[in-house]
Amino acid sequence: MDERDLELRNLTYRLFVERGHAPAAMEVAHESGSTISDVHKGWRHLHDEHALVLNPAGDGIRMANPFSALPTAHRVHAADRWWYANCAWDAVGICGALHVDGRIETSCPDCGDLIAVEVHDERPDDQGLLFHCIVPAVHWWDDIVFT
Repeated sequence: MDERDLELRNLTYRLFVERGHAPAAMEVAHESGSTISDVHKGWRHLHDEHALVLNPAGDGIRMANPFSALPTAHRVHAADRWWYANCAWDAVGICGALHVDGRIETSCPDCGDLIAVEVHDERPDDQGLLFHCIVPAVHWWDDIVFT
């Protein structure tokens, strides 16, 4: 990635954090003074570099890890906003990325029970929690949405 890629990535993430949802290409173009076409091309390059994930149509953001553009079972409340995370690991990552305390709400994938975790000083309040990945990390990008 070059400096231009990093600027686009940082702007995209900043808008995602500030607004609580994935920015549209038009919003990013407006903020950056570029064209929608340039934003799409830049996002495509960032997608190819695994710096974010585009939706299947390729014209909008699906994931800007750890943030999810789509509703998921993993909600995070931090810094007076709510975000969706892609998975339980990413939910903790939102608090870590923002360096803020927060609350994660999710459900047990086995029984459906609510799981609520408070995060303070970038650590979950329950140190006994386990995170299980069925896909080895080396294969996460084979299908990052499934992973």
